[in-house]
Amino acid sequence: MKKRFAMVLAVGVVALAAWASAAPVPRTLDIQQFKFLPPTVTVAPGTTVTWVNHDEETHTVMSATGSFASTALEHDQTFAHTFAAPGTYTYFCALHPLMRATVVVK
Repeated sequence: MKKRFAMVLAVGVVALAAWASAAPVPRTLDIQQFKFLPPTVTVAPGTTVTWVNHDEETHTVMSATGSFASTALEHDQTFAHTFAAPGTYTYFCALHPLMRATVVVK
């Protein structure tokens, strides 16, 4: 009986560890020196990405397709978006359109 209980417990621990490792890990991206850093990031579906503006200039985070958009972010302000569906999401700063980057969700 003890051996069976130990086996069931071990299976439960393994299943719990697998579930915990499969949960999306939040990601923080930087806005710095008029760049989104890193310029490309890959995340799992359900991941919340947070951008932090480290520049003294105001920036925005705008999806190229309009699926998400921040307000104007001043120094040290943040914007977060949760990516539910797989795909490639290109975004840019509306105030500085040459600032572009990509989030890949898979």
